[in-house]
Amino acid sequence: MTDRVLVLNCGSSSVKYRLYAGGSTVDSGTVERVGEPGRGPADHATAVRDVLGRLDLTGLTAVGHRVVHGGRRFSAPVRIDDAVFAAIGELVPLAPLHNPANLAGIEVTRELLPDVAQVAVFDTAFHHTLPEAAATYAIDLETARRHDIRRYGFHGTSHGYVSRRTAELLDRPYHRLRTISLHLGNGASACAVDGGRSVATSMGMSPLEGLVMGTRSGDLDPTVIFHLRREGGLGVDEIDDLLNHRSGLLGLTGANDMREVQSRRAAGDPAAVLAFDVYCRRITGYVGAYHALLGGADAITFTAGVGEHSPEVRAAALAGLDRLGIAVDPERNAGTGDRVISPAGAAVSVCVVGTDEEREIARQARAVLSGGD
Repeated sequence: MTDRVLVLNCGSSSVKYRLYAGGSTVDSGTVERVGEPGRGPADHATAVRDVLGRLDLTGLTAVGHRVVHGGRRFSAPVRIDDAVFAAIGELVPLAPLHNPANLAGIEVTRELLPDVAQVAVFDTAFHHTLPEAAATYAIDLETARRHDIRRYGFHGTSHGYVSRRTAELLDRPYHRLRTISLHLGNGASACAVDGGRSVATSMGMSPLEGLVMGTRSGDLDPTVIFHLRREGGLGVDEIDDLLNHRSGLLGLTGANDMREVQSRRAAGDPAAVLAFDVYCRRITGYVGAYHALLGGADAITFTAGVGEHSPEVRAAALAGLDRLGIAVDPERNAGTGDRVISPAGAAVSVCVVGTDEEREIARQARAVLSGGD
């Protein structure tokens, strides 16, 4: 009998779902505006109940749940029991916007589908291979240990999928490929993958660090926070809201959608021109740094909404890196689908790959149940 796996991806204000049968999608969708009064379901539990109520779950063998933060404990996907559920709850302080939503989805499915295996797949797990030198912040070690302060990294499910897909696209052995994966969506992160192992990533203790994002600032001098508190009189929660929800492209232009930013840039809007340059310059810096950390990259792969659909961003982000063997062919860059967009014979293959986190979650859930984790 063909196995059937349901994947639930509960975001801070949405529930994304996909039902697989034998690896093929048979149903999928997204519930938006969760928790917005008068605009969507009251909460994630309500949204998940609605989703389960309209799906044909006959023969369901597993539910794979995306869980954003696994902390130090979870370095691989795991079958969910009471102890795992409780442990995910204990990690809420590290991911207060995401882990509660993930827990709500798990709680409802365990209640309504008590005989179906539940598997947690963690965004942070792929980055457990980070060397200690990459994961450690240079602050007092005892303070860091007491408060679990370290680089955890995120988008791991996407970076894992995309780096493997890149090896397939190039017909190269995955365990020998050095890839810089660029997940550019409303959230954005870079990852250096050496032979299937994450060795550097731009997001840190939270998804705030690193690249410029739709509403998040990315890298920032911590003194800015102190200055806003002492001189600006802003409270901690106000600063948190500013950096996570009112910064990035939104803060620079009033729009968090790169498509709008590019449209306004083309029309000569100075704010959009600056935002685009800030966004791409940050990516260029990470690509150069990761090229050095890897001792030379074999491939650079763009993925997610902006990475897959903006040839302008791809070209600008890699401009000026010719001496590293990195270049983009304009004609190939303008194409569609999974492909190589670097010139023929280039020292570094530049690729575009569509990410598929739900398929990766389903794959990992099956591996756990078959004992292949």
